[in-house]
Amino acid sequence: MPTALELLREGRTTELWEKCCGFIDLNIEQFMTIQHQLLLEQIELLERCELGNKLMQGARPRSVEEFRQQVPLTTYANYVPYLPEQREDALPERPLLWQHTSGRSSEYTYKWVPVTRRMYQEFGDLMLAELIFASCTERGQVVLEEHDKFLYGLAPPPYASGSWARRAAEEGIFDFLPPIDKAEGMDFQKRLTEGFKIGMSEGIDLMAGISIMLIAIGERFGQGGGLKRIIPLLTEPKLLSRLLKAILRAKLARRPMLPRDIWTLKGLISVGADAAVYRQRIKDMWGRYPLEIYGATEPVVIATQTWDYGDMTFFPNLNFLEFIPEREYAKWSADRTYQPRTILLDEVIPGERYVIVITNFFGGAFVRYMLGDMIQITSLHNPRLSINIPQMTYYSRADNVLDFAGASLTEKAIWQAIEDSGLDYVDWVARKETQDGLRLHLYVELKNERQDKKEVTTIMDKQLGLMKEDYAYMVEKLGFKLLEVTLLPSGAFQSYKVMQEAAGADMTHLKPPHINPSDDVLAVLTKSESKAAVEV
Repeated sequence: MPTALELLREGRTTELWEKCCGFIDLNIEQFMTIQHQLLLEQIELLERCELGNKLMQGARPRSVEEFRQQVPLTTYANYVPYLPEQREDALPERPLLWQHTSGRSSEYTYKWVPVTRRMYQEFGDLMLAELIFASCTERGQVVLEEHDKFLYGLAPPPYASGSWARRAAEEGIFDFLPPIDKAEGMDFQKRLTEGFKIGMSEGIDLMAGISIMLIAIGERFGQGGGLKRIIPLLTEPKLLSRLLKAILRAKLARRPMLPRDIWTLKGLISVGADAAVYRQRIKDMWGRYPLEIYGATEPVVIATQTWDYGDMTFFPNLNFLEFIPEREYAKWSADRTYQPRTILLDEVIPGERYVIVITNFFGGAFVRYMLGDMIQITSLHNPRLSINIPQMTYYSRADNVLDFAGASLTEKAIWQAIEDSGLDYVDWVARKETQDGLRLHLYVELKNERQDKKEVTTIMDKQLGLMKEDYAYMVEKLGFKLLEVTLLPSGAFQSYKVMQEAAGADMTHLKPPHINPSDDVLAVLTKSESKAAVEV
């Protein structure tokens, strides 16, 4: 079978589209057939290994129905000590590589996740699909070219994003800036500086990164920070010409210079729960909307936006997908001995929210594993693009929903309200508190310290009401005062970051959780006196 690079070189873009993006032409029956066939193959592998026998508790299911009836749901605790100790001999297949995500400091430093060779290879086409969707404007269009310049804006291995970049590099299509072997050995600042230096000369066509990083880079350009790093690199006329044109564009638009003034990207991919919140700001800075992907370290990827940048379409061929209805998950949260019922993708209901359960294909380790993410099914199809697979959006972490007697606020909803408020902020945390009455306590660090607590409270009350009708009803109609605002001292989040770095925390723990931070976290944030600024 020809590789993607060979198809691209030979101009066989129709075949390349079908190879990578053909899954969007499946109907739900075809989608489920793929799911069932791959799950039955995975069950055979699970039966032959120590971990599989432990997780399935001796069951020998011979159908998808028996699998769902006989095999219990799992969390990461069920995989200890096998995965934290990297017990390869106990797994369905020996992994090609290990990657990790954040763990729980009281239990394990990282959540280690094995990736088999077959999983890694299968992911190649899906990764290319994401890049094709991020750069095309219609079905069947492939605008990717050999030697497209790809700015390395991801965390290196063993983080999952680094494996994504490495897999993309192996396709042989893209030139990474800096080259991937060199980039993986650099810290974040050096990697970006070197990437921008090359990009000033050769251009940048593609980029992928977490949303907050894309925003931070854009803000640095607007404040001149980006220029300060680039100007010393201008050692040839070609680079100077690109910069002068960018300065002229910004002056004509009567605004600070932005990355879009320097580079015209073919495609931009954004990952993370905040991708939807920041999409407009990213477009304003980089010149195009980011393509949103939904995934995690354990399943790799689950769904992706397509070229309309609307709701996301599920991938059929990396994980068997089950869905716990929101009410069922609430029962399990209250009673961990309860086994919540699940439904399959051909049974989901538009408008309903579900917690995703995955079983890896191709020898992966995870079996009926609860990710802890809540998604919302928005439609059973995308009629505008003739996609006949259910569509989804990321809703929140399942444990990051703040309930106020019927008014439910997720991390995403609060974040969007803060974004829409126009407040010039550094970061925020929020939690539900019950002492002295029920309240939503928002702790926010502002860049503009001239605004006072009363003003910020008024602004946020209005925005939360616009975001959530049930919140507005409780505040405006019933007279409840739910919101309390605490303005954090300047440098609060930087001080927390410095403290975590000094304690040896990994990069995923350098920022506090937005929802329900602990008393210890709040003690650090509220007592901070640091005035240090974070350089990006």
